[in-house]
Amino acid sequence: MIRIGILGDIGSGKSYVANNFGYPVFNADYEVSKLYKKDKKIFIKLNKKLPKYIRSFPINKNEITQAILVNKVNLKKIITVVHLQIRKALKLFLKKNRNKRFVILDIPLLLENKINNQNDILVFVDSKKIEIEKRLKKRSNFNRKLINKFRKIQFSAAYKKRKSNYIIQNNFKKKSLKANIKKLLNEIL
Repeated sequence: MIRIGILGDIGSGKSYVANNFGYPVFNADYEVSKLYKKDKKIFIKLNKKLPKYIRSFPINKNEITQAILVNKVNLKKIITVVHLQIRKALKLFLKKNRNKRFVILDIPLLLENKINNQNDILVFVDSKKIEIEKRLKKRSNFNRKLINKFRKIQFSAAYKKRKSNYIIQNNFKKKSLKANIKKLLNEIL
């Protein structure tokens, strides 16, 4: 099994690109969302660490947002609780898909949290800044302050680009993206 880690800036279309590979995708954002909705143990742990903010189950994303915006230490508290479960979910995903030719890792903090392996193939999703801004502003939960806080805990796009084995241009057009992915997979094999 070849692990392909998808890297890029917030809003660059990492999930869009990951889902167009045609192989199993581990989407960390989706897994976190599932934890907030279904995992009572996560709620209890977060409620203990942040009782002023995390008050109801299923966890309301607005409560998470408020906690993060008030104090950057709160983000670290959330990460310490949530990332352990995400690592477990990733391990289960990899075990389930061990016979697949490729698996795609759509994990925003892949490098920052040292989740990548030395043999992983890293693909940087390169998108125009103007397109990224347009896409971010269209999100229903768009919050500039929150995005800036997340950017501060991430490595820079330039650093991720340097660390990547491949760069894939994402112009958000399915046909050209599919062609770029096909070319990339052929190079890998």
